[in-house]
Amino acid sequence: MTIRVLVVLLSLMVYTNSMAQEKENHKIVTKAELKKALTPTQYFVTQEKGTERPFTGEYWKHSEAGTYHCVCCNTELFKSNTKFESSCGWPSFFDSDFIDNIKLVPDKSHGMIRTEVLCNNCDAHLGHVFNDGPKPTGIRYCINSASLKFEKPKKVGN
Repeated sequence: MTIRVLVVLLSLMVYTNSMAQEKENHKIVTKAELKKALTPTQYFVTQEKGTERPFTGEYWKHSEAGTYHCVCCNTELFKSNTKFESSCGWPSFFDSDFIDNIKLVPDKSHGMIRTEVLCNNCDAHLGHVFNDGPKPTGIRYCINSASLKFEKPKKVGN
């Protein structure tokens, strides 16, 4: 075999292994498994499209550096450098570095017309998005703390 073919084969092996690892990190589980794994509030918010009370969630005033993940499937959703204080009582983000992990769908519930934010991997309800956010995007992702899991940056080296 030529070196080029070996490089391609090696690249495919590495890619396949990383995709398998990615799939393992983002397992979709049944509703029954979620009900056991999540708190009642997390289940209500993510699976029944509920909303936690404002100013009560774990992350509404949270300011540590890191990444916010979906509480159901661990998909990365928002980085802390896009979080801002909106005074609405829920964590607010003006952008996402993981936009492909977020799904936006029309929501006409409760006599309002809004845009619902879902995890694109497992369809967990995260919150809603509004066009009253800060520059540069003008967007405010209003996200329930109960739908999020925070992860600090991994330390490199010793």
